[in-house]
Amino acid sequence: MSAQLETLTLGPLVAASGCVQLPGSKSISNRTLLLAALCEGETRVQGLLKSDDTDVMLDALAKLGIGIAATSEGDIIIRGGAGAFPVKQAELFLGNAGTAFRPLTAALALGDGNYTLSGVPRMHERPIGDLVDGLAGIGCQIRYLQSAGFPPLEIRPRLASDVAVIRVRGDVSSQFLSALLMALPLLRREVSVDVVGELISKPYVEITLNLLARFGILVERDGWRSFHVRANSRFQSPGTIQVEGDASSASYFLAAGAIAGGPVRVVGVGKASIQGDVRFAETLAQMGARIETGDNWIEARSPASGHLIAIDADLNHIPDAAMTIVMCALFADGTTTIRNIASWRVKETDRISAMARELRKLGATVEEGVDYLRVTPPAAAMTSGAAIDTYDDHRMAMCFSLAALGGIPVVINDPKCVGKTFPDYFSAFAAVTR
Repeated sequence: MSAQLETLTLGPLVAASGCVQLPGSKSISNRTLLLAALCEGETRVQGLLKSDDTDVMLDALAKLGIGIAATSEGDIIIRGGAGAFPVKQAELFLGNAGTAFRPLTAALALGDGNYTLSGVPRMHERPIGDLVDGLAGIGCQIRYLQSAGFPPLEIRPRLASDVAVIRVRGDVSSQFLSALLMALPLLRREVSVDVVGELISKPYVEITLNLLARFGILVERDGWRSFHVRANSRFQSPGTIQVEGDASSASYFLAAGAIAGGPVRVVGVGKASIQGDVRFAETLAQMGARIETGDNWIEARSPASGHLIAIDADLNHIPDAAMTIVMCALFADGTTTIRNIASWRVKETDRISAMARELRKLGATVEEGVDYLRVTPPAAAMTSGAAIDTYDDHRMAMCFSLAALGGIPVVINDPKCVGKTFPDYFSAFAAVTR
């Protein structure tokens, strides 16, 4: 592995084995930080992910007057504001951190302050109108500062409202629903959220519901169509909370084991995890990989035949880890189709289009649909030395590292974008590949 300014050359690599300790989950980390900030009293957060996105959330909470302290053991102590933010006027720059921007929008809109929320240009291209519309229905005052339906936003104190039902689209981003569910207890009255259309990325809503319960908020639901927050709900600190390892990050290492021999074991997620992306291992098994699982670990080996099997699958239940399955398709016999991945369009980049473009650089045949990708590996070897653009998207960089296991060198442009979720990714990848 050789590094140059803003590029990283990986490979050629032919084998993978070893053990990886996962960093904390980004989705759990930022949700936990916000919920702790809304509590009365202190919450000790253990295993918090150290990344660009969590730095954004911590910085925003500090600017809003929430007490934050680090311990000598590496834990974070959050002194909550008991359902309110002490600072009533602030300008918050939130980068490209959707897990900070969406829930903070909802929580601040239900308060009594004046705030502006902005981010990098890509964040200003990521839709937020459905969340804003839902909040406006309960008296929240949010103004678009540039383009209607998109950040940046100006938030003013909420007006009185007795509306009991909020409606929000479910087919754009599950983060809208999660943001509402984390903020609505601040109303201290009964309120319901009805989901219009099919809810995508259900596992991420499950994470939200699980964490809310740990912070004393019990949300009743009717399937995936309606969610009910009780009157007088109050955030209660669990005292200490452990952030489990990032299941999406686990996917790259498990895929490496499935592609290039193995065994590769990831520690930090397993049968006891609350993250839906652990089901990535089930999809790998469908492709022929040999999988073993414990409460806090998962291990993957290549199929006995040495070749993965192409699949045609709906992967809505593993929205982020599904990207890694696309990379596994490069090593499978036949054509792989992954479906129901429309949520990729509104992520850090338009991931369906981005992956299609970069896969073609490797010689793959790719069909791109509105909500699906169909990938046929090259008939011969993958294209050697392809320069992969990452679009400031951490998952693009980590996914395409796997191409080097095809025995070819691969150039990753802007490798530092992995700082969003896994700053040490390439070192961890190097430790289990050769």
